[in-house]
Amino acid sequence: MILPPPPEWAPHDAVWIGFPSHPELWLEDLDPAREEVAAFARAVRAGGSGEEVILVAADEEAAAAAREHAGDSARVVIEPFGDIWLRDTGPIIDGAGRAHDFRFNGWGGKYDLAGDTDVGARLARARKLVVEEHQWILEGGAIDGDGTGLCVTTEQCLLNPNRNPNLTKADVAALLEASLGYHRVLWLGDGLLNDHTDGHVDNLARFVGENRLLIPEATDNDPNWRIYQDAARRAEAFGVELIRFPSPGRVLSPEEEIIPASYMNFYIGNAAVVVPVYGQENDDAAIAALEALFPGRQVVGQRADHILTGGGSFHCISQQLPRL
Repeated sequence: MILPPPPEWAPHDAVWIGFPSHPELWLEDLDPAREEVAAFARAVRAGGSGEEVILVAADEEAAAAAREHAGDSARVVIEPFGDIWLRDTGPIIDGAGRAHDFRFNGWGGKYDLAGDTDVGARLARARKLVVEEHQWILEGGAIDGDGTGLCVTTEQCLLNPNRNPNLTKADVAALLEASLGYHRVLWLGDGLLNDHTDGHVDNLARFVGENRLLIPEATDNDPNWRIYQDAARRAEAFGVELIRFPSPGRVLSPEEEIIPASYMNFYIGNAAVVVPVYGQENDDAAIAALEALFPGRQVVGQRADHILTGGGSFHCISQQLPRL
């Protein structure tokens, strides 16, 4: 029997965090994104009380920059990758300490970058973990679990024909159980508007305890209000304890396009919970809500504007190694 991955709030030995490494991808955002990632690493390390932070750089130049930016708050390793989204390309570690490596196709064929298809297996083997290869496509940001065998996902992502076109909903549910021990699946509908991941759930809904699920509540002029409403209805019907959470509301790019900005893309570390904030009215409310949910941890609200230009935030660039 597969033991499901421990929940994110369980103790970690370490966390992998991707470090921006390719100037051609980040352009003028490269240096500020590197500083935001280093600040995230420092917040997770929490002056030594948090887990070990492993910054993953794609080459020697990026590794040198990572050491300069992060100092003694992180250890730096070099593993070639396409981009920093290790939540999706890194391994998922189950409750027995086995690393599960799934196929990756660049979020439905959108971004074909060298190194992304096997960086997860390489990271796991460097830690001397047993690697189990799976022949279906799954990204870590598409699922979230509470440690009991319950996971939440979206139909928009896991049933998207650009991932596993020959699999039915029942097939995917069976594979989640066979691969990761998730024997109960809460299916939400769509993810956030303009999310190039096709609706990753870690921008929409997160477990914060056994059977306890956070889902945002729309603010005025919130472009995702129907999505939040539908997700909450499905969660209540499923029977989870639903907790509503602030939303940043409408966040626009410099080109006036809606950005899939979410407070839900927080990372739960041993000593700190790090949440992206956006200079919005609800920033302080989101921090306060997380402080109430995680009273034993410091909650750090941190800007990630330049990371977000690449399509994600703190949860997207990190993958924890559970302490077992």
